[in-house]
Amino acid sequence: MRAPPFEGEVRFGVPYDIIGSFVPAILRAFAKAQPRVRVSLVCEDSRVVREQLTSGGVDLALTTETDCGRHGETLRTDRLVWVGASGGDAHLKDPLPVSLGAPTCLFRPVAIEALGAARRDWRAVCEVSRLEPVYAVLEAGLAVAPLLRSSVPTRFDVFEGRAGREARLPPLPEFRINLYMPPAAGPAARDLADHVRASFSGRPAQILNN
Repeated sequence: MRAPPFEGEVRFGVPYDIIGSFVPAILRAFAKAQPRVRVSLVCEDSRVVREQLTSGGVDLALTTETDCGRHGETLRTDRLVWVGASGGDAHLKDPLPVSLGAPTCLFRPVAIEALGAARRDWRAVCEVSRLEPVYAVLEAGLAVAPLLRSSVPTRFDVFEGRAGREARLPPLPEFRINLYMPPAAGPAARDLADHVRASFSGRPAQILNN
């Protein structure tokens, strides 16, 4: 017999670009281990999530960044890639139609810089970070978008390597998936952090007993 050791609430900040790829499995495992803890999910761009962690708006945060800041740990490194509709031709058009994130999205300046360095003309088609409108634009064949390789749905094409060169799409850098937790985080937040680490490492989370 094992009583749930914690109860209360943990506010978990996650960016739009990885919430669908990683978070459901994390929340499912945590809810099973800690049924008395309520997780409030805060979904914003990584820059906003970091700000909310500093201000106390969230207790724990995942981010996608090119580096890792104070009180952070890198769980995985992934490459940013160009993505478009399967069989579409948006990647061949001039100027290149691009779905960019909101001004706070960290993918946005990286993609713009890469296109500028490659001297590729482009125009913005969609400038939001939420993935539903981004996916809609991609599926319609109206644009390409920069996304993390591991988060790309199978229904889309990824332009990298030879395909990227033929489409004149510049290579994009690697990003880190980081976990941030303040030193003063409570026990429930620390346990959720263990579940996040376990999900990325593929190992079971440590069971905590009373």
